[in-house]
Amino acid sequence: MKYEAVIGLEVHVQIKTHSKMFTRVAAGYGQPANTLTDPVVLALPGVLPVMNKAALDAIIKAGLLLGCDIAPVCKWDRKNYFYPDSPKNYQISQFDQPICLNGSVEIELPGAARNIQGEHKKIALTRIHLEEDVGKLNHEAFDSLVDYNRAGTPLMEIVSEPVIKSAEEAYAYLTSLRATMIYGGISDCDMEKGQLRCDANISIRPVGETKLGTKVELKNLNSISYVRDGIAHEIQRQLAVTQAGGTIVQETRDYDGEAGVSQSLRSKEMAHDYRYFPDPDLMPVKVDAAWKARIQAECPELPFAKQTRFFTQYSLPYTLTSVLVWDRTLADYFEEAAKFAGPGKAQAVGNWIVNDLQRELGAAKLDLAVSKVRPQHIADLVTLIDAGTLLNNTAKEVFIEMFATGEPPASIVARKGLAAAPTDTAELEGWCRDAIAANAKSVAEFKAGKESAINGLKGPIMKASKGKANPKLVDETLRRLLAE
Repeated sequence: MKYEAVIGLEVHVQIKTHSKMFTRVAAGYGQPANTLTDPVVLALPGVLPVMNKAALDAIIKAGLLLGCDIAPVCKWDRKNYFYPDSPKNYQISQFDQPICLNGSVEIELPGAARNIQGEHKKIALTRIHLEEDVGKLNHEAFDSLVDYNRAGTPLMEIVSEPVIKSAEEAYAYLTSLRATMIYGGISDCDMEKGQLRCDANISIRPVGETKLGTKVELKNLNSISYVRDGIAHEIQRQLAVTQAGGTIVQETRDYDGEAGVSQSLRSKEMAHDYRYFPDPDLMPVKVDAAWKARIQAECPELPFAKQTRFFTQYSLPYTLTSVLVWDRTLADYFEEAAKFAGPGKAQAVGNWIVNDLQRELGAAKLDLAVSKVRPQHIADLVTLIDAGTLLNNTAKEVFIEMFATGEPPASIVARKGLAAAPTDTAELEGWCRDAIAANAKSVAEFKAGKESAINGLKGPIMKASKGKANPKLVDETLRRLLAE
């Protein structure tokens, strides 16, 4: 019997705000333990919560970016459970009236081959609700110590429908969702800092069956790669149990990404186990049209929409857009450089950014923000090459110098005497005629309409000139002679 996987993801995203969800105490990371606390965070007797409007703005923005229905009224509930990281012994959350309903996350499925655009699919969402984060347990030797710095931080829970079919789809979903949150300025989504955390609900069922199988929740998925690997491992585990005649037990399992194995933690809780009831200290929130319109005006262009625009506006290939659009800072850097360079040079600009600049930044372990190479530098370098002042092989040397010093390319060319020597027209024409005479197949293909065939003639010319011929003049001369 053939089986299929059914996967739903619950993703917790910390909202980037200055203060916590129900108090003015600062929200942050990396501070000494239990310093970001106050009576509200610690749930001392007599304290009352006050809502953080910036967090409400952020979740509305998240909902709008993901095409959710924004509820006209949402309310707060208490989720009751006892655990040392929860000082109240309950969590303020949203149960039956969350702020965002429905919506979807657009993903790209793996392409048919490397660097080929894949099919797009939308993963439906059930809801997004707002709650407060809990503290963190630090296990040391024989002790477990509680740090409440994280407790009370605004937290979104984004719940997908059980429509994800594979570990690769889950990986694409998280990649797209993370990029959306970063683009919107909602969260930095640093998984090492706990700003994005994911639990996966996984089940299998016979192909053609509509009823969901017994689900297992997988926790401790602390990187997007571990989410993919953990889901793949759990699918295989469930298949092995089923094929051996066993029964899948509804439970929560802990996944060890380093070892690639999971172990049972506890039986899975049901919603009624938490004894939800409305929080008596917080009023419901009404979201009117004006509030939504104000947030909508702040919503940025998302990666896939930007990619489509880059295809049409700049005629960029998928190999470039698939790198540029997933980093908003990099995409903005490209557009600034393309604007400086002018019409027709966007692809050359993109190639220098994606291939050379990214390579040097990676080798130096630097962020783009601290790079000495500015967008104007990239544009000027492309312009020098396009004008024939600088040859491609020499431009690589100029770029390395520019990356190290931040000096404009024209200054480097002048200082080091790297400008291309003027090409003797008669000599260049002779090289071109020799190439045409020696490569009849390329000539025939070009004249038959195969534009790329002209490149088969350029190689011999560059070899004859020892790499010093001006590529632009080579192209112009070849086309003139081929048209005769």
